[in-house]
Amino acid sequence: MGTKTAKARRKSPREEALEAGLALHAQNPLFSQLRKLHGITVKSGKEMGKNCAAYVRYSKEKKHFYMDSAWYGTVFLNKDAPLTAAEWAYTVAHCELHLAFGHFDAEKMPGYEKIEDDGKRTWQVSCDIRLWNEACDIYVSKFLSDIKFGHPTCRLPLNVYQGTTADERSIYAQLLAQGYSGKEFRFGTASPYSMDMQGLEHPVVYDAAKNERNDYSSGFALALARSVSDVVSEAGGHAVVPGQEKNDTERAASWFINHYPLLGGLAAGFKIIESYSICYEMQIAVAAVDVTVAEIYVNPSAGLSLEELKFVLAHEYLHAGLQHHERRQGRDPYLWNVACDFVINGWLLEMHVGKMPERGELYDETLRGKSAEEIYDHFLSDIRRFMKLVTFRGYGKGDIIGGRSGWGTASLDDFYKSALSQGLEYHTQNGRGTIPAGLIEEIRALAMPPIPWDVELGHWFDIHFSPVAAKRTYARPSRRQGSTPDIPRPRCVPDSGFEFSLTFGVVVDTSGSMTVEMIGYALGAIASYAAAKEVPYARVVFCDADAYDAGWITPEDVAGRVKVYGRGGTVLQPGVDLLLKSKDFPKDAPILVITDGYVEPSLTIRRDHAFLIPKGNRLPFRTRGKVFYFSK
Repeated sequence: MGTKTAKARRKSPREEALEAGLALHAQNPLFSQLRKLHGITVKSGKEMGKNCAAYVRYSKEKKHFYMDSAWYGTVFLNKDAPLTAAEWAYTVAHCELHLAFGHFDAEKMPGYEKIEDDGKRTWQVSCDIRLWNEACDIYVSKFLSDIKFGHPTCRLPLNVYQGTTADERSIYAQLLAQGYSGKEFRFGTASPYSMDMQGLEHPVVYDAAKNERNDYSSGFALALARSVSDVVSEAGGHAVVPGQEKNDTERAASWFINHYPLLGGLAAGFKIIESYSICYEMQIAVAAVDVTVAEIYVNPSAGLSLEELKFVLAHEYLHAGLQHHERRQGRDPYLWNVACDFVINGWLLEMHVGKMPERGELYDETLRGKSAEEIYDHFLSDIRRFMKLVTFRGYGKGDIIGGRSGWGTASLDDFYKSALSQGLEYHTQNGRGTIPAGLIEEIRALAMPPIPWDVELGHWFDIHFSPVAAKRTYARPSRRQGSTPDIPRPRCVPDSGFEFSLTFGVVVDTSGSMTVEMIGYALGAIASYAAAKEVPYARVVFCDADAYDAGWITPEDVAGRVKVYGRGGTVLQPGVDLLLKSKDFPKDAPILVITDGYVEPSLTIRRDHAFLIPKGNRLPFRTRGKVFYFSK
C-alpha cells in the first residue's frame, strides 16, 4: 500500500516544470507582489485543451477581503502543457499583465463609449474583442521582452509585427489597418484559435458610486515602483544599508532613479565614488565621469548642496548618454568638452534639474539651441579665450574621462543609448516635464542604428556611385619633386566637378503611419550610405500629403539634426515631383524612396529609382524600380 501511495503522489516531469516556473516567477521582485492580487487554478489538459497553456479570466466570481471592488481575476494553468520552467514563468506573467494593464476595462478598449438611454448610462460595444486580445498580447510580449523576463512562448517571433508598440490602442489600429483577421492568435498563451483573455465579451465597467476600481492596475503601479527602486538602487550601489543613512550624493542619485525617468536608467548603471584621495590623485575639483568603467567621481570637499549635486550628476550622466566621448572625432579634447558643457548646462537649466554650481558655470544664452559641434566651431574663432574656461573637473581638464580598462566599450555604449532612449519614452509617456527639442533629437538620433544593407542593395549603390575620381595636375607639384627639381611631377587631386554629380535624392515618407522608429532608420540609412560612398551631399525631401524640401544635406547633418516635417496623410507624388522639377538637382541622379508601403495606389517616377521598405510590407502597385527591404 505504501508503494502505491508513493507512486500516486509522484509528480510528472511537466508538473515539476510548472512548479519550478512558479517558483522562478515568485523570485521576481515585481511579479511576486502581483501574485498576491489574483488566484491561480491548475487544470489538466483535458479540461483546458491540448494546445492551451494558460488563460486569464476577469469576472465577479469572488472578492478578497483586502480588495475594494467585487471584480476578481484568475489565471488558469494547464499542468500537462510541455513548457520549461522559464516558459511557465513567462506565461504566468503574461496573463497577470493583462489584469495589471487594464485590458479588461471597458474605458481602455477602443470603440467603447458611454451613451444615455432614458436617463441611464450604458456602454455601447463596437470593438473586435479578438483583435483587441491580439493587440494586448503584442503589448505584453513587448513589455516582457524589454525587461527580459522568462522565455517567450509566442508562436512567432515578436519582430514579425512591424507596427508601433506605443500602446494597445495604437497596435489595435495598426492591425485593423493591415487587415488582420484575428482568427489566429500568434502571441498569446492559449491555443492558436482561442483567446487567452476570457470574458472580454463583458468588459469591466466600474461603479464610482460604489468605490469600484481596478485593483490590479493600482497594485501593479505600486509593485513596479517598489521593485524598480530596489533593484536599480542595488545595481547602481545606492541601496540603503540597514543602520546607515544616505548622504546627499546618494540621495541625489536615488532621486533620479525614483523620480526622473529620463535619467533614471543611466543613474542606475553608474557607481558614485566620493573619495578625497582619488579626486586629489585625478585632479578633480568638483566632479568627472569615466565612461569606460561607468563611474562618476564627486569631490566631497566641493561643498555642494543637494540641488547642486542633482545638477552635477545629471551633467555627467548626459555626457555618457549622449556619447560625447565618441563624437569628438579628432577635435581638441578640452575645447570639445567645454562645448558639450555649454549644451548640457543649457538643457538642464531649461528642464529645471537641480541648481547650477557657481564653479564651472559654462552657460551662454546666445548659444542656446546650438549643437556641440556648432559651439565648437564658434570657439575656434577665439581659442585662447575659450581654452581658459573651467569645467567641473578644473582648469584645463575635461570632466569626460576615458581610456581606462573596464567594461567593453561597445557594450557600455549600447547601455548608455538604451538607457537614455528608454528613459525618454517613459518620461514623455508619463508627462514628467518638458524636455528641450534639441535633447530629444540627439537621443533619438543615437538610438537609431544604420540599416543593415543587403547584398542586392549594395550592388545598386555600386552601379550608380563609383568612387570619387582623381586627376593629375601640374598646378600643384608632387612632394617628390622637391628631391628632383629638374623633373616636373604632377599631384593627384580630387576631380572638382564631382561635388554635386555624385549625389542622389531621397524622398522620406513622414506620414502618420510611419513611426518615429522607422523615420529614425530612414535618416540613419541616408547618413550611412552617404558616408560609405563618399557622397558629400544628399537632396532630402520629406513628404506626407505635401512636400517639404530639406535641401542639400551633409551626412553629418543627416545623422542627427534634420528637422522632420509633416506627419499627415500619405501622398508621395508631390515629393517626387519637387525633385524632378528642381533645377539644381542633376538629371541623372537616382531617387531613393523610403516608406512603410502605405502610400497612394500609383506613383510615377520618370527617373532611375528604388524603394526601401520594412521587411514584411508591400507596395500597393507595380514598380519598375527595385524594391529593397530592411529589418529592425
